[in-house]
Parts: sequence; structure tokens; C-alpha cells
Amino acid sequence: MVVLLCDDEENIRVLMKRFFSLEDIDCDTAENGLSAQRMLRERAYDAILVDLKMPGLDGLSLIRWLRAEGFRMPCIMISAHGEISDAVTALKEGADDYVVKPFDPEELIIKLKSLVEAANLKNLVEGEKRLDMLIGQSPEMMHIKNVIAKAAVSNATVLITGESGTGKEVVAREIHNQSAVKDGPFIPINIGGVPENLLESELFGYEKGAFTGASGRKNGMFELASGGTLFLDEIGDMPLSLQVKILRVLQERKITRLGGTEAIPINARIVAATNKNLEQMVKDGSFREDLFYRLNVVRIEIPPLRERAEDIPLLAAYIIRKLSRDMSSRITGFTPEAIAALKSHEFFGNVRELENIIERAMIFTDSNTIDLKDLDLRSSVSREMEKKVEKGGALDAKSLRELEKDAIISALHRWEGNRTKASEELGITRRTLISKIKEYDIKL
Repeated sequence: MVVLLCDDEENIRVLMKRFFSLEDIDCDTAENGLSAQRMLRERAYDAILVDLKMPGLDGLSLIRWLRAEGFRMPCIMISAHGEISDAVTALKEGADDYVVKPFDPEELIIKLKSLVEAANLKNLVEGEKRLDMLIGQSPEMMHIKNVIAKAAVSNATVLITGESGTGKEVVAREIHNQSAVKDGPFIPINIGGVPENLLESELFGYEKGAFTGASGRKNGMFELASGGTLFLDEIGDMPLSLQVKILRVLQERKITRLGGTEAIPINARIVAATNKNLEQMVKDGSFREDLFYRLNVVRIEIPPLRERAEDIPLLAAYIIRKLSRDMSSRITGFTPEAIAALKSHEFFGNVRELENIIERAMIFTDSNTIDLKDLDLRSSVSREMEKKVEKGGALDAKSLRELEKDAIISALHRWEGNRTKASEELGITRRTLISKIKEYDIKL
């Protein structure tokens, strides 16, 4: 373990460094916040301990800087008896815990090891989640991995497209993690999730007094992502009024905070994503053509899960291992019948839907292996109809008959041929179900 101790009292630095060495902890020391900033840029640390009151850059300001720059290591604030309220403020600003002078070194070590172990576990889990939707050996996934590797080494703007749940943010994070700015922050913002009247201030920040309630300066996402990657998720939801400003940023690599006059250079990799058809939006006039071409330098199209069914067994096996650990479950795998059903299911919710189905099956199964009867593969009839309408397709009699037949077969499989249960799920009478079985010549 490597830690950084920032305290202006030399005797504390010397004593704690000696104590840490007895615990096989490598400790660097800094006498003020400015020295700590320099050292943090030069070496990776597992944790940092910060004195609250220091000349120059104080502890609270250092913590704010830490989190704004994307440093995620655990941080312990060191405060005096009369500074408890400030320590509480530090917790709100991003510190993970605090100790009060004079403190017990052994207590500090316990806190430190606990925080670092928790952080390591979190990083491991997040690292595995990052790979969830990149698992697979299908030609489609191998192509995506190849494009990611090539895109990551350049500084080109990347546009990721695909349906909801296919893993657009996962791909964006993988580009970041393979890039030259991997040690910088990854800042995601969901354009569609921010009210339009707040979106500009979130992206560009604002100066004190820029509007009612702007009591101080706030850095926007472009600044927070400096030295790293800014991920603009659901870029297709961006209002036209803001599109021209984003275009200017991409062209000039500068931003101006709301209420400000200073042009601030930005140094962030831009990755955007959408589940919409931007080409069609350009034709409709709802998305600027010049912005589209600025974003669409490198294009990564993620296929839906139903188009790479051969990856489902690998994904399912990974998901069940991850969930078994999280849920302390004894479940180890699937029966061949369950895997076959998953491979034939049309996942309109993609990997997200697959994980939900597996998690539900793990909760309700009575076995250590998930069987076909444990899977809740609900009919995709209504979603398929929606898809056809979205594409302007006709809901002809043939397609409706096929969808109805598939729904009946799926329900009968789920209930192991029990026609009463299957008819209840389908919302039809048992007599009607028997009639449909004969009509479609369904053999079980």
C-alpha cells in the first residue's frame, strides 16, 4: 500500500511515516496542499491523508481539487477538536472519513486499511461491470473490440450508436481505459436526463451571479473532464439551441462559462452516443448536419443481442458468476434447455434484459442450476409490434399469426405444457388455447 500524508506539522509527518513503515505501508509526505498536488501528478497512491488547516492550499480546497480532477482514492481528513464542523463539510466534499487530533495511530491504520480494501473491491467490481457487454467471440463483437483498440490510440471524436441496453457507455469507458488519458477522469452526462434549462450550465459551468441562485463559480462538465474523457450520452436529445454551441467547442476547443467572458481551453476527449437515427434527424432538421459530421469521425455501431445470439452463453455464464457473488448464491449454471431458450429469445432490452431475467431466475429457483421453467421469458409480441411500427412496417396477418404462435409456444414451454397456466398467462381461455394449438399444429 502506498499513501500520501499531507500535513504542515513536521513532527506528525516524521512520526506517521515511521509508524506506517512498521505496518509495511509506503508513505510519502507533503508539507502543504500545493506540494501534494505535484506529488499526486507524479505517483499513484492508494489513499491520501489530509490535514484540514494548512497554509496556502488548505485541506478542504485540496479535497475539492482531488475530486474535481478525478482522483478516486480514499481520503481521510485530519482535524483538530474545534474543527469537527469543518470535517463534516469535508465529508460532503469528498472525504471518506476523518480522525481528530491527537489521534491513535492504530485506529488510523484500521480506518485506512478498511477504506483501501473497500475501494479495491469496488474497483474490481466496476472493472468487471465494464466488461459485461464486451464479452463475446462473435464476429460482431470481435470487430467492435478491434475498432475500440484503434479508436483509443487516436484523439478522434467517437460516435457510438445502438439500441438501449447494448452497452454504449461500456464501450465509451473501454475507449477511455485504453487511451492515453486513461489516468484522467471519465465524465459521463446523459443529455436526455438533464432538464433543458439546466443543460447549458451543467456542460459549460457558470460564474457567480450568472443567474439567480448562482452564488459562486461552478466548473462545467467540459472543464471537469480535462485530461480525460467527456461522454455525451444520448446526444440525439440535445436541443438545437445548444447544438451550435457544442459544435463551436469541437471546432475551437474552448468554452465560456455562463456569465463569463473568458475563453477557457479544454483538453478532453469527446465520445458521444445515441440510440436514435442521427442521419434521419439531420434530414428532418432536428439535428445539425455540421455537428453530425464533427461527431461522426469514428463510428462504432453496437449490434443488438438478438443479432449475436452465439455470445449469449458466454454472457449468461459471466452474469451468473457475478450475481452469485453479489447475492451469496449457490447457483452455478444453466441446463441445456435454459441456454437454448435464452439463445432463441429476442432480447429487445439487450444485455440489460438478459441480466434482469437471470437475476429473477436466481431468486426464485429451488435448484443450484437454472432450468427452463425458472426463466421468465415473457412474450415479445407487443415490443415486436412497436418495432414494426417504428420502422414503418405493416402488421400483416402473417406476421401477427407468427407472433401469436411464438407467444403460445413460449408460454407452454414455461409451464411445461400446462394449458391452464399457459392460458392464464396469455390472457385467453383454456378452450381458446386448445383451439389455437390445433390451428397452428403445435407439437410439444
